[in-house]
Amino acid sequence: MQRIAGWWDGFELWVAGLPFIPQFLVVLVGMVPISFAIAYLLDRTLRAIFRALRRDEPTDGAPIPATVAAPARPTVGSGAR
Repeated sequence: MQRIAGWWDGFELWVAGLPFIPQFLVVLVGMVPISFAIAYLLDRTLRAIFRALRRDEPTDGAPIPATVAAPARPTVGSGAR
């Protein structure tokens, strides 16, 4: 563990010592794939949880029935003339 921590500290110091544009690119190249991976894993995990709880969305692409959707509100004028 000490070896990993030492490597990470060295990497952080290397990135912090770079000028702004290369620093931005290094962080971007690292964070974009990691962010997509986290989003993908969260999506799959939550989808599995919702399916287990039978709270999943309709899979046939059918619209939600009007009885389930929010009722329509009447249009109200502002009263300005």
